[in-house]
Amino acid sequence: MNGVPRAFSPEILQVPLDKLLPSRSLPGSVPGSVKFRQIVSSIQSVGLIEPLSVSLMDAISGQYLVLDGHVRLMAMQELEFSLAPCLLAADDEAYTYNSRINRLSSIQETRMLQEAVAKGVSKERLAQSLNIDISSLLRKLKLLDGICPEAVDLLRDRQFSPEISRILRKMKATRQVVCVDLMLSANSLTVNYAEALLATTPGELLVGGEKPEMKGVTAEQMARMEHEMENLQGQYKLIEDSYADDVLNLVVAQGYLSKLLANDAVSRFIEQHRQDIYEQFKSIALMNSLDS
Repeated sequence: MNGVPRAFSPEILQVPLDKLLPSRSLPGSVPGSVKFRQIVSSIQSVGLIEPLSVSLMDAISGQYLVLDGHVRLMAMQELEFSLAPCLLAADDEAYTYNSRINRLSSIQETRMLQEAVAKGVSKERLAQSLNIDISSLLRKLKLLDGICPEAVDLLRDRQFSPEISRILRKMKATRQVVCVDLMLSANSLTVNYAEALLATTPGELLVGGEKPEMKGVTAEQMARMEHEMENLQGQYKLIEDSYADDVLNLVVAQGYLSKLLANDAVSRFIEQHRQDIYEQFKSIALMNSLDS
């Protein structure tokens, strides 16, 4: 390990705020955002937990360039701090370090909050630090209650609303796994989608065995919705299973058509005799992505 250079100095510097220069500007919406108010409240309650990352810009004037921690710096400025704890980078790469890491998932956040409570931190202080009401904190603490381990494992790296957990609790374990898998496959981890999956869940897969009532929907309409949703889920799975092969075939076809149309004689012949096919070939050859 002796040969590995340190990225930061091990000592934490106390740098005057007026000596810190931002490396990027923040959007005007930041000061009014919920996340910013939470950071301000957290710093007021427990202090700054994560130091700023800085590099030395001018040794004579003692000015430092902020590499990471612009929102924290803004919060400290609002709270009228005079000094900011900083970690000095060994190089001067002015990029945002947080852009290289994954954000805290909902499950990680819940486990950290549960650990804090287990160590004796009061729920009131936690709520104050996060700038949320106590009821929101309790929902976060109970996020995993009634959720089977398999569904928790699927959600381990995701951010999602506690309302989704409330919906999943109404389903049995096997149905929870199926619904979470469907939401992740569709990249739609939303409350509305979860509600739709709950509404089309057969009674035998619900915890209480009773389906939730939907105003204005008859039993016949509900049965039809369940049947259509089941067919839709089956079709989606078939598409998902063949997606990789379809993309590979499309890439090969695009490469072939690009070379084919690069031949002036062939391109001119197709354009003169089969204009409709020529236009289709041309659009495929010029396609930059699957979204085109």
